[in-house]
Amino acid sequence: MDAGGVMIARIIEWLTSASSWSGSTGIGTRLWEHLLYSGIVMALTCVIAVPLGLYIGHSGRAGWAVTLANAARAIPTLGLLFAMALWLGPQIRSQLAFVIPSIIVLVLLAIPPVLSGAYAGVASVEPAARDAAKGVGMRPLQVLTRVEIPCALPLLISGIRAATLQVIATATIAAYVGLGGLGRFLIDGLAAGNYVVTAGGALLVAVLALVIDALLALLERAAVSPGLTGRSTGNTGATIDPATDPVDDRAATAAGSSSR
Repeated sequence: MDAGGVMIARIIEWLTSASSWSGSTGIGTRLWEHLLYSGIVMALTCVIAVPLGLYIGHSGRAGWAVTLANAARAIPTLGLLFAMALWLGPQIRSQLAFVIPSIIVLVLLAIPPVLSGAYAGVASVEPAARDAAKGVGMRPLQVLTRVEIPCALPLLISGIRAATLQVIATATIAAYVGLGGLGRFLIDGLAAGNYVVTAGGALLVAVLALVIDALLALLERAAVSPGLTGRSTGNTGATIDPATDPVDDRAATAAGSSSR
């Protein structure tokens, strides 16, 4: 067996070993930490970015906030992580000294795609749909919740999916400043020269990202109206023949009666 095959065999052995999954530094604990941190970050991000994006798209005001958020993507994430950890970490006298700065940076990273998705989703709603909603007496809040948000869901969920993948990947880098999670396997493995653990940790991060993205894709499929995605709703595509359709016959009869 060549060196590559030996490495793959050792990675599989490490991933399937019971000892690798047990203990406070095992795969199970690190995986739970990674999911916990990512979940907290995405929850905070959605609380901040979704209402703001919906407001901007609905009102057309404060569009500069979207531009500013998108411009913030150019900030180096690793540099921001170190700067936030060095500035805020010493002021927190607990085990959260490295967790809080990392979460703040990850939230800042996740806000732009979610904010842009919410804003673009509402802003792209057809004006005719808004006018029709207003014409039947809907108030501005009803127009937002019953018309604009349902139409904005595809772009909104796409923004959340993009942000989630970024957070899962960047939380790995945040292990450099003391954050737990799957990134510890990469950092500790490189420090110890254990490339099996390093490669295994990277594989776990990739698989986790793919699984979470697949779950969000299923959520999008369930939440978004088929009419917005072009999916079939069970219609076989058969056409109605006006000559044999009873509805059309009744309509024609009614029309003839009224003309007489």
